[in-house]
Amino acid sequence: MSDTPEFLAKRLREEGEKMVKFFRSLRDEHWQKTVYTEGATWTVRDVLAHFVTAEQGFLRLFASILAGGPGATEDFSIDRYNARQLEKTKDLTPRELLAQYRAIRERMVAWVSNLKGGDLERRGRHPFLGETTLAEMVKMVYRHNQIHYRDLRRALEEE
Repeated sequence: MSDTPEFLAKRLREEGEKMVKFFRSLRDEHWQKTVYTEGATWTVRDVLAHFVTAEQGFLRLFASILAGGPGATEDFSIDRYNARQLEKTKDLTPRELLAQYRAIRERMVAWVSNLKGGDLERRGRHPFLGETTLAEMVKMVYRHNQIHYRDLRRALEEE
């Protein structure tokens, strides 16, 4: 596997297209299907909102690390962040969220595509991975969605 900007941008694009196709295939009744019940209850719609807000946060984090910043603070709480972000998106429809997801994924692909040489070796703190390289953080963006995609499919198969 190659950790070049081109390879990572291609993976992000492909995984993004896969997610868009999946969400577009859903019927109206699918959006309120429960996916997670540990802690806060998340529906299919909430997972899409999470994709949007997580990717927005990752893009800001990555740009900060590239500029020489340390990354996420040691006391950063993923659960608190996710709860705040879901609250901020509660009034958006699935259609609006899908448009936002497509836009933020396009921005992420463009950002990764514009990285140079050693940029992917920059190090910083990721909220989940801890201290690591930008390359590993970028890979986590599409892996993160793959994990949730697996859970989405399982929840919808239970119908």
